[in-house]
Amino acid sequence: MVEGWRNGFREATNSKPLFVTIYATVIIGVLVSSFYVFSAIYSPTNGSSSFLSFPPLSTAGRIHRLPQDNATLELPVAPPPPPQALPPPVLEEAQGKSLGKIWVSPPRDKKMPPLEAFKLTKELFGERVKDNVIIVTFGNYAFMDFILTWVKHLTDLDLSNILVGAMDTKLLEALYWKGVPVFDMGSHMSTVDVGWGSPTFHKMGREKVILIDSVLPFGYELLMCDTDMVWLKNPMPYLARYPDADVLTSSDQVVPTVIDDSLDIWQQVGAAYNIGIFHWRPTESAKKLAKEWKEILLADDKVWDQNGFNEIVRRQLGPSVDGDSGLFYAYDGNLKVGILPASIFCSGHTYFVQAMYQQLRLEPYAVHTTFQYAGTEGKRHRLREGMVFYDPPEYYDSPGGFIAFKPSIPKSLLLDGKHTIESHFILVNHQMKQIRSALAIASLLNRTLVMPPIWCRLDRLWFGHPGTLQGSMTQQPFICPLDHVFEVNIMLKELPEEEFGPGIGIREYSFLDNPALPKQVKESWLDVQLCQEGKEGCEPSNNTSPSQVLKFPKRSNEDTFKAIFSSFNDVKVIKFSSIEDAFIGFSDKEREERFRRRVKRYVGIWCCEENKTPGHIYYDMYWDEKPGWKPVPPQTPEEDHPPL
Repeated sequence: MVEGWRNGFREATNSKPLFVTIYATVIIGVLVSSFYVFSAIYSPTNGSSSFLSFPPLSTAGRIHRLPQDNATLELPVAPPPPPQALPPPVLEEAQGKSLGKIWVSPPRDKKMPPLEAFKLTKELFGERVKDNVIIVTFGNYAFMDFILTWVKHLTDLDLSNILVGAMDTKLLEALYWKGVPVFDMGSHMSTVDVGWGSPTFHKMGREKVILIDSVLPFGYELLMCDTDMVWLKNPMPYLARYPDADVLTSSDQVVPTVIDDSLDIWQQVGAAYNIGIFHWRPTESAKKLAKEWKEILLADDKVWDQNGFNEIVRRQLGPSVDGDSGLFYAYDGNLKVGILPASIFCSGHTYFVQAMYQQLRLEPYAVHTTFQYAGTEGKRHRLREGMVFYDPPEYYDSPGGFIAFKPSIPKSLLLDGKHTIESHFILVNHQMKQIRSALAIASLLNRTLVMPPIWCRLDRLWFGHPGTLQGSMTQQPFICPLDHVFEVNIMLKELPEEEFGPGIGIREYSFLDNPALPKQVKESWLDVQLCQEGKEGCEPSNNTSPSQVLKFPKRSNEDTFKAIFSSFNDVKVIKFSSIEDAFIGFSDKEREERFRRRVKRYVGIWCCEENKTPGHIYYDMYWDEKPGWKPVPPQTPEEDHPPL
C-alpha cells in the first residue's frame, strides 16, 4: 500500500510542470502567511482587548535595574537560559521499556543490513511504539545536525519511542551507525539544503502527508514533527489530557488567547494552523482527513502542504465539542481538533521575540524555528542563541580562541522617547558600530567573535506594521535574534578571500554561558580594560594585573594589537570591557578594503514601514561615514539595493 501511494505521487509529480521559479512560490507563501498573521492580529474575534486588560508580567532577564539619566546600562550578557538548556553533548544510551537502545552504535565489524530492512512497515514502527504512541521526524542529510538535536532532546526527556525518516541513503547510513532508529522513506532526495519554497521543499511536504496517511492505518498515535523544532518538556502527559482529540495542532498565533496551559481558544485563533508540530490519533475522521489532504497535494503540485491542511480543516469550524476542553469540530463536522497553546508550543516569535512563556510564568514544551530569517543558518543560530542546539565538542573550542566584548549602550537610546523607526535605527546603529570594530579585531587576531546580544526597539516582519504586532506580548526594547539585523547565512558563508579577506568566525551571544562550554575554555580567560593612553598605567604592555586584567590603550593600531596580544595566543577567551574606540583600522589599505566589502554584506533589512512600497529599510554597516544618513525606504527602484 505504501509503495503504491509513493508511485502514485511520482506519477503525479511527473505529469505536472514544476513552478516557474522558486521565487514565485516564496512570494505566494509569504502572502498567504501574511494573510494569516493579519487575521490573527486584526480579527474582531481575537479577544486581544480583554487580554490586554490583564497586567503584563515583566520578562526575566530583560532589564534588572535602571540607571540614572544618560548613564550606560549594565546589560546582562544573555537572558536567563531556557528551562532546559542543552547539557554538554555527551550522547548516552537511552532505552525505553521494551524498546531498543538509542545512541548505541552497532559494532563496526557488523555489516549494515540491506536497505530493504529499513522499509516503512507496521512491524518496524511497532518496535518503537510506547503506550501506542510514536514520535516521528524526517529529513535529508543537510539536516543531520537538526535531527541529532531533535533526538537528543527527546532522549534527555527519557523518551525513546522515536523514529526518523531518512529521505536519502546518506542520512540513513549516518543515523544507523550513530544508533538512531531510522527508516527509509524511499524519497531518493538530494543530500543538500533544498531551500524554502523550492519544488524539492514542496516534495518534502508531500512526503510528510504520504507518511501520515500510511502510518495511521497501523493503529498508532503519531506525533509528527519538523526537524527544525526541539522538545523542551515531555509532551506525552499534555497530549493525554485530550483523549478525545483526533488532531492536536500547533499554530502561528502571535496573540495569546489564554494565560495558562490550556488549549488556545479556537474562536480567537486567526493564524494558520502550523503542521510543524501536530498529534494524530488513528480515528476514522483523522484517517479520512489524511487521505483527502494527500489527494489534494498529489493532484496539484502548486499547493503548499500547510495551506492544503488549513484549507480543508477550516472547511467547517465549530461548534465546540464541549464546554471546557477547548476541542472543536472541524473539517467534515466530525473531526475533533484542538489548538496547542502558542505560549508553550512556541513559534519562533512567541519564544525568541515575545518570550511569552516567561512573561506568563509557564514552562515551554517545544520551540519551532518559524518567524525567522536567513534560511537554515538562521534557524540553527536561533536555537544556538537559546542554548538548545546540539553541537560537537569542537564547536566550543575553536582554533585561535574567542574574542568577546561588553556592549556599551546609553540608557537614553534604549528607553527614552517613543519607539519609532528613527529611535530603533539610532539604537541598532550604535551597537552595529561596536560590532564592526569587534569584527575587525577578531579578523586581525584570527579569533572567533562571540556576538553580543542586540537590543531592538522594533520587531521585524514581512509586511508593514506599527513596530510590534498588535495584541502580542512583545516588550520594547527587547533582545532581538541576530537574524533580525544581520544576514546570518552570509556571515557563515565562505566568501572568496582574495575579494573579501579572511573569514571571521562567529558564535551566538549566549555562547559563553552555555553549559556545554568545556572547562579548558572557561578557565582560560583574559579581561581587557581600555584606558586612555598617557594616563598612569596605560601604556602598551603585555603585563597583567594580579587579577588577570590587561590595560590596553584606546585607538591602538594594527601593530600594537599584534605585538601585545601575540603573547596571549594560548588564552582561549579574550574579553574587552568595552570595544568603543579600541581600533583605528588596518595598516594595509588593501586588507581594509577587503574587510569593508565583507562586512557590508553582513547586514540585512528592517521590515517594514506602513503604507510604503517598498517599506523595507537597509541597515548600513558604515552609516556613520555618510553625513545626514536617515533610515528611509528606497525612493526609487534604482535605490533598492544593499548599501555600497
